[in-house]
Amino acid sequence: MERIARAMLMALAFFLLIPPWGFLVYPYAIRIVQEYERGVIFRLGRLVGARGPGLFFILPLVERIVRVDLRTVTMDVPTQEAITKDNVTVRVNAVIYFHVLDPEAAVVKVVDHFRATSQIAQTTLRSVLGQSDLDELLSERERINTRLQQIIDEQTEPWGVKVTVVEVKDLELPQGMQRAMARQAEAERERRAKVINADGEFQAAQRLADAGEIMATQPATLQLRFLQTLSEVATERNSTIVFPVPIDLLQIFMGRVSAPAGGDSGVSPPPAPTPPAVEPPAVEPPATDDTP
Repeated sequence: MERIARAMLMALAFFLLIPPWGFLVYPYAIRIVQEYERGVIFRLGRLVGARGPGLFFILPLVERIVRVDLRTVTMDVPTQEAITKDNVTVRVNAVIYFHVLDPEAAVVKVVDHFRATSQIAQTTLRSVLGQSDLDELLSERERINTRLQQIIDEQTEPWGVKVTVVEVKDLELPQGMQRAMARQAEAERERRAKVINADGEFQAAQRLADAGEIMATQPATLQLRFLQTLSEVATERNSTIVFPVPIDLLQIFMGRVSAPAGGDSGVSPPPAPTPPAVEPPAVEPPATDDTP
């Protein structure tokens, strides 16, 4: 309300003090600045200050107004080609978000703060890319964005421009590098698969060894496992069931059939048959010739 009352008083004073022919210059004296704008006033070339938002008056032919937009500007950084620290050629584009924090400095200290911010963003992007490795650009994108934002904001701060966000949008690699990275990723996946498979085999072997030790100390567990296997086979509706006989059961029957030596059975084992005697063959003496 105070601002509106002040504007009305200024308008009334202006209409009372200016002669009737001065109404010809009224359209050049009234200025309206939007909420998201500020009007930087120059009086005879000297900076007066920033005004707005709302209605105010300037002195025609004496004062000049420059409108400055305070809204956040989204600017695309053109694609930049650079060589990384590990000698890989990459093409990167980015986007930058900034707004004018000090309208007076944005008008007085730089000719075009839009173009100046764009140029400083391009040069900073190439510089940061040249100081980073390819793996760092691919895996630590957040740190690269923060570093870009800090450097660009330090450069634009004297101009009254505040850089809020810098984001790297796309990273283009040569075709040869893409194929090499694909082979590397495939080899890494195969290595992980082999390690996981070997780890599974080791754990399975360890579990089987533990199960064998338990079964060795508790023979009943073997029978329970055998019955569980039969129930699993029976649920599959098979016409043939393999029924293995435990070795322990066979040992019981074999122990009853074969009697130990010196036992209570009273039956002596039959004597072993003696092999027949073999006579050596007769050898005839050689014949003698009596003929003279």
